[in-house]
Amino acid sequence: MLLSDIPAPSVRPIPRSETASVLERLQALIAADLEETNRIIVEQLNARVELIPTLGSHLINSGGKRLRPILTLVTARMFGYTGRGHALLAAVVEFIHTATLLHDDVVDKSDRRRGQLTANAIWGSKAPVLVGDFLFSRSFQMLVEYGDLKVLRILADACAVISEGEVMQLVVSNDLATTEAQYLEVVSRKTATLFAAAARLGAVLSGRSEEEERCLADYGEFLGRAFQVVDDALDYASSNEALGKSIGDDFQEGKITLPVIHAYHHGSAEERHFWSQSLEEKARIEGGLQRAIQLIRARGSLEYTMGLARQLAEQAKAQLRHLPDSRERDALALLADFSVSRSF
Repeated sequence: MLLSDIPAPSVRPIPRSETASVLERLQALIAADLEETNRIIVEQLNARVELIPTLGSHLINSGGKRLRPILTLVTARMFGYTGRGHALLAAVVEFIHTATLLHDDVVDKSDRRRGQLTANAIWGSKAPVLVGDFLFSRSFQMLVEYGDLKVLRILADACAVISEGEVMQLVVSNDLATTEAQYLEVVSRKTATLFAAAARLGAVLSGRSEEEERCLADYGEFLGRAFQVVDDALDYASSNEALGKSIGDDFQEGKITLPVIHAYHHGSAEERHFWSQSLEEKARIEGGLQRAIQLIRARGSLEYTMGLARQLAEQAKAQLRHLPDSRERDALALLADFSVSRSF
């Protein structure tokens, strides 16, 4: 997907206070359901080993947006679902997401997430990996107890694809030959897959048609892609305080994200040499991050990246046209807009 013919949009993010109000409106729409989901999370975190609930709660209660479980809760309510299964499955989705974050932070050696120290910064690398494994295991215990083979297959398939995405990202790290298409494939597998599964579950729970399932899965896929692409732009465009983690983490870890791909391919020979030294040869260049940000801005790479994100958000909203008009559908459209207007 190339955007060379699309006018460059503004990259200025909406302040945290304004985007936070969008989340508050979404959460208010499903307040009781979200409260039940949180109760199940606390209940299912209970374990004989004290470190498990301590470490799990550290990340789950550290200010996450809960976007993935919100998708399951909103889509279930959109179709008038009146059971309790959506809260349990929303909790499962959050456990799977949390497990991947625990593993990610260890692999990336990240020190901060959501403005707080990561679990591996506090407890070292071994405990987060093992607690992440516990959360995956607990998720499937909950799914087996729920007893719906289709739901189990959707989330089991999602976990397999996410794992493939993690490995794929590792393979292309520090490789400037990575193409935009390869980058988007990693984004799809690593991030968008769980968004798609979470959105689809609402239709499955409600016994809706395969076409409606597909529409919601596609909505989640495009939403997840947009969300991750914006994350990758914010790593070079935001601030430590707004983002809740250190900016430039992707650069320091050698991740080949879209801003870098665009800047590299549109840069001079001297600029490409800098990128090669910094990311492929892992040379410690004084002021390297500042230079990277300067080149990304000079080459219009943030505008290009945000242009793709907005295009993906519009594709997400387009999927909603095939679904019944409702407050919940409006909320999903609002969530797509939020994904590309946020500063955190």
